[in-house]
Amino acid sequence: MKLFPILGTCAALVFAPLAIAGHHEEGGAMKQQTVVDIAVGNPDFSTLVAALKAAGLVDTLSGAGPFTVFAPTNAAFEKLPAGTVETLLKPENKDQLTAILTYHVVSGKVLAADVVKLSSAKTVQGGEVTIKVDGGKVMVDGANVTATDIAGSNGVIHVIDSVIMPK
Repeated sequence: MKLFPILGTCAALVFAPLAIAGHHEEGGAMKQQTVVDIAVGNPDFSTLVAALKAAGLVDTLSGAGPFTVFAPTNAAFEKLPAGTVETLLKPENKDQLTAILTYHVVSGKVLAADVVKLSSAKTVQGGEVTIKVDGGKVMVDGANVTATDIAGSNGVIHVIDSVIMPK
């Protein structure tokens, strides 16, 4: 099935280490990591992880879920106007940061094969993200999906190239 013909190949090459990193040994048995564990283990998500910590969402997103996380990379955060991330990470802006981060999360495990059939999805924040498929590319509120279906024990991560903002 060709959902993301070019994306699929690139994502497989770039994110193959994530699939392996999604597991760790515990008492001799392999235990799948949560979506937060996967993000923590990937340096491309260090800004997202710092934001999740500042917003107090690490425990929530480490919970049972399932969650679908549209995860912006560090490069996505760098596209924001200068000083935006630093301002959002301040304790007095925790509510705004929480709203932005929960706008990147959808309840349930929505795999790429399902995402491409949707025109929108309700976020944990309460708003709706617009989903658009155009020529094999998938966009969520204007952000390009660059990798899909990174599975954790409590959900799935789809990587995006921009931070999306609640309307």
